[in-house]
Amino acid sequence: MLHSPMLVLKDSLKRESGSKVQHANIQASKAVADIIRTTLGPRSMLKMLLDASGGIVVTNDGNAILRELDIAHPAAKSMIELSRTQDEEVGDGTTSVIVLAGEMLHVAEAFIDKNYHPTVICRAYNKALEDAIAVLDKIAISVDVNDRASMLGLVKSSIGTKFTSQFGDLIADLAIEATTIVGVDHGQGLREVDIKKYIKVEKVPGGQLEDSKVLQGVMFQKDVVAPGKMRRKIVNPRVILLDCPLEYKKGENQTNAELVKEEDWSILLRMEEEYVENICMQILKFKPDLVITEKGLSDLACHYFSKAGVSAIRRLRKTDNNRIAKACGATIVNRPDELQESDVGTGAGLFEVKKIGDEFFAFIVDCKDPKACTVLLRGASKDLLNEVERNLQDAMSVARNIIKNPKLLPGGGATELTVSAMLKQKSSSIEGIEKWPYEAAAIAFEAIPRTLAQNCGVNVIRIMTALQGKHANGENAWIGIDGNTGAITDMKERKIWDSYNVKAQTFKTAIEASCMLLRIDDIVSGIKKKQAPGAGAAPKPQVETEADADGEQILPD
Repeated sequence: MLHSPMLVLKDSLKRESGSKVQHANIQASKAVADIIRTTLGPRSMLKMLLDASGGIVVTNDGNAILRELDIAHPAAKSMIELSRTQDEEVGDGTTSVIVLAGEMLHVAEAFIDKNYHPTVICRAYNKALEDAIAVLDKIAISVDVNDRASMLGLVKSSIGTKFTSQFGDLIADLAIEATTIVGVDHGQGLREVDIKKYIKVEKVPGGQLEDSKVLQGVMFQKDVVAPGKMRRKIVNPRVILLDCPLEYKKGENQTNAELVKEEDWSILLRMEEEYVENICMQILKFKPDLVITEKGLSDLACHYFSKAGVSAIRRLRKTDNNRIAKACGATIVNRPDELQESDVGTGAGLFEVKKIGDEFFAFIVDCKDPKACTVLLRGASKDLLNEVERNLQDAMSVARNIIKNPKLLPGGGATELTVSAMLKQKSSSIEGIEKWPYEAAAIAFEAIPRTLAQNCGVNVIRIMTALQGKHANGENAWIGIDGNTGAITDMKERKIWDSYNVKAQTFKTAIEASCMLLRIDDIVSGIKKKQAPGAGAAPKPQVETEADADGEQILPD
């Protein structure tokens, strides 16, 4: 007797399962990969995105593009996470990781049609990943971090694919200089480069890109408190950094003071003045030339300072203050009475206020051994500067990766081709059913050189067969595509390099992600969260951290 169909899930739920889901996921991922496929390589296209507020973003940084897109499909969303991870982890290769993952899923589609079990495909892929990393280790060569020329070549190949490549060495120079300044040795050969905290990029529209430079010190958009009275140029300044207000403390809530005699009123005022005077005298004891505070500075304090010939700057961002401390060797002091001689920064060579465009900027430059720096970018328009800044971020990440792990691989698709050739050779020795997906993974690696060739507009099939022939037996690991002309060249001669960290991370992220997407066999959508009746979901208050403070426009004094 036939049973009547039983309803397990609610009507409002949609459930897809089986190979249908896998096909849908693969389609979605391929769609994402196709969006940014054209942005790989030196001859890449730019994408223009309109964001919700009507602003435009023009970029070819894979992560920046995907970040702006609103995507409905869950699988596509996880692809976007990939490029985010890649960007946060190593800063470069955001486009490659998506193209590679898309290709991995694309070759898996055929096996799913043939009813292979996804875990089998995943097992093969993971095996391929292990072998690929082994191949990378084999062909990597180490590089001397202090050799400027090879570092330049390396960083250039990362930005060669970006919009600023026409300015050649400029951005690469800036990036290397900035990262070498802020590198901190931790002993045992460990170098740490903190890009976010200690390298500030100041974008000032106007001028030409060629005017951009790395300052041996810091700059910030502030002027001295009393421009007429205070010096605007001080050589070898003694800098004191404060974190306290130099004004009379007002009561937290409204305080009532009852005054009996008239004189008491003037006494009260005088006490306030004396309080401020006291603080100022404590500071002036150390004969500073420049006092910078993150909080307010009253007119009275300003008067004392200008009388003593001290320049003062108020209401500086905390992050900027940290950078100044790093640059000139001062310590940020929280209470004026705790000042010591050791807290005074003497590392700076020059303090100067300059007018750029129509804003005043204070520079603290020519520092002896700065551990923080500012990159000053000039350019014609805001969009241009934003793009240059993104490229600079990538370049600095690459420089950081090399300082951390000085190993190189050939660029231009040569690495991928070598890996692919080695895996193809290995696949013949693999037993059982995993052999075919393994081989497919090997072929998938060719997506990168193939895309490079496509973006140059050469005959893809001819170039690819020629390259496969060159790489077939695993030698000439350095032969790849010159992304500008599409010719087959030796990457060693053309100085087209990639950092080992970036490549390894790209492969790992791409393969692990494609395994994850393949193993999804059920999508249930339309789940309602259960809530206590009458309780609307309260939005979580957003807490600002110190790291976000940089992005905000500080109100002018």
